[in-house]
Parts: sequence; C-alpha cells; structure tokens
Amino acid sequence: MAEKKYTVLVLCTGNSCRSQMAEVLLNHDLAGQVRALSAGTRPQPKVAD
Repeated sequence: MAEKKYTVLVLCTGNSCRSQMAEVLLNHDLAGQVRALSAGTRPQPKVAD
C-alpha cells in the first residue's frame, strides 16, 4: 500500500517572499511526503527584493 502524500498550503498576504521560501523548503526537505504550495490573499506583482 502506498504511503499517504499530504498537500500543504502556505498562505500569507503577499506571497512574495516567506510563503514561497516555506514552499520550497517543505518540498525539498520532505520530498515524496508532501506537496507544498504557496498563495497570497493579496498577491504582489513580483518577488520581494
């Protein structure tokens, strides 16, 4: 039986920095165990400098 793979949504206001980093770290560190996605309630037009 295949192991259960969870989907994790990292949500913040802008989705321009922290939530994207959290998404990448989760996908990297827990590869095969989770599928992380990020989103924002008021997304910014570009990634923070």
